Amino acid sequence: MVAEQGGPEDQKPQSDEARSAFVPPEGVGKSATPSEDDHPTSEFTIPAGLTPEPPGAGSGSGSGSGSGSDTIGSAFAPPRTHGARQSPPAFTPAHGIPMVQLTKEAPWQDRMRTMLRMPVAERPAPEPVQKPDEAGPAVPRVLDLTLRIGELLLAGGEGAEDVEAAMFAVTRSYGLDRCEPTVTFTLLSISHQPSLVDDPVTASRTVRRRGTDYTRLAAVFRLVDDITTEDVEVSLEEAYRRLAEIRRNRHPYPGWVLTLAGGGLAGAASVLVGGNALVFVVAAAGAMLGDRLAWLFAGRGMPEFYQFVVAAMPPAAIGVALTLTHSTDIRPSAVITGGLFALLPGRALVAGVQDGLTGYYITAAARLLEVMYFFIAIVTGVLLVLYLGVQLGAQLNPEARFVAHDRPVVQILASMALCFAFAILLQQERSTVLAVTLNGGVAWVIYGAMARTAGISPVAATAVAAGLVGLFGQLFSRYRYTSSLPFITAAIGPLLPGSATYFGLLGVAQNELDRGLASLSTAVATALAIAIGVNLGSEISRLFMRVPGAVGGANRRAAKRTRGF
Repeated sequence: MVAEQGGPEDQKPQSDEARSAFVPPEGVGKSATPSEDDHPTSEFTIPAGLTPEPPGAGSGSGSGSGSGSDTIGSAFAPPRTHGARQSPPAFTPAHGIPMVQLTKEAPWQDRMRTMLRMPVAERPAPEPVQKPDEAGPAVPRVLDLTLRIGELLLAGGEGAEDVEAAMFAVTRSYGLDRCEPTVTFTLLSISHQPSLVDDPVTASRTVRRRGTDYTRLAAVFRLVDDITTEDVEVSLEEAYRRLAEIRRNRHPYPGWVLTLAGGGLAGAASVLVGGNALVFVVAAAGAMLGDRLAWLFAGRGMPEFYQFVVAAMPPAAIGVALTLTHSTDIRPSAVITGGLFALLPGRALVAGVQDGLTGYYITAAARLLEVMYFFIAIVTGVLLVLYLGVQLGAQLNPEARFVAHDRPVVQILASMALCFAFAILLQQERSTVLAVTLNGGVAWVIYGAMARTAGISPVAATAVAAGLVGLFGQLFSRYRYTSSLPFITAAIGPLLPGSATYFGLLGVAQNELDRGLASLSTAVATALAIAIGVNLGSEISRLFMRVPGAVGGANRRAAKRTRGF
């Protein structure tokens, strides 16, 4: 019996590659009703037995289906009464969504800050400045580089918003879209989602050590500026190499120069509050001795709290000793106040208030808590010495307020010397020391004209002077394309509430709590006025500068996170 011959396709044997691994072998019958677990379906699939309504069948009056029709349509089909003119409001308004055009002439800080305050869906697609390889950007290496850059900025005292802007600028320059950086006081993280259906890639880094080196901070800003500039080609390897060089670079000033700068700061502050040349020398000696003791404790691994305690004790001890010797040529209060000026944490205070005003409340709370601990350490060290001096019979006069109307030139020169020494302590670049010195001199002139000549409240005068410091600092930073901190932090040195702090502590030591607490409250109000004034001056500079915005002159997006209700 001869079998029937099939067609040419039936005669050709099928290879293993042409046969699906899930096809049942010959001789095995197919199941009449396949299991639902073997063939899962989408939850949006129309169930069996329901007939979808053909497109256009329900629109118009000619439809044969009335309200009692048995035909059930899809849930996503428009209703029968739907018309183009009666369409409900869509997600996209009729006039369209305004396209954000980021002007490349604006600094990268403004461009990145603008996009950070936009929802992810409204951000423009990234235009890679640094061309990646054909395989695309190396996502883990880009994220790691971004975190390392953010770590240096945050450890150097930069505000959380500026750190996030720098991290966002690096990722967009290397072509990574949908990136969300997050910065807190000790932790940085960044998340990148390749697409809406892919899993996000998240990396984090912890900031364990902090140091004040504005030269390193400026170098990191130059690196970010080169990465975001189309004219400069910076590959990932080149960026890693430059970042390693920044980390390895030594501080621009040796330790003995920093000690002399601390003494010069204290001496200039003592002259600023009414001291003479002898007071300058004594206050400088006390501050340098306290600085060496703090370095000794730091070398032994002691926390910063105890370093501040021992650093505050030598100036106070010298002032009490001068009081016990009944010296008339030296004002002990000026010596103690000068030592306090060298220890007050103005940098951390400004950064903490700035983070709070820009909406980074967790980081702001942590920074302000750090400031509070430092302040308590200074209070502890000075109070111990003052209390001991009171027990020994030292006649410290809390009524000796510092008023020196007849020495405006000397005070202006002293304020500029204070800013110069403060800039050295902050390890600033030599090219920025002169600018910040002039900025501090202008701030003191404004304060003196308002508080001492016009008789305005010292707190209000401090706020106005600090606002000018922030304004000029922001202008300097735009001109140099770098951070504004090197032009601001040292310039607020003459405005720090050293005398109010001393008289508050003296009142507490002499058991005059009402007077002491009132003076300490004035010190706190002055410190907050400095921080708010600096931030307001920076924001005013951005208000009148050309910044990226929406077409049609839309304003810059605010940093507001909540609406107050």
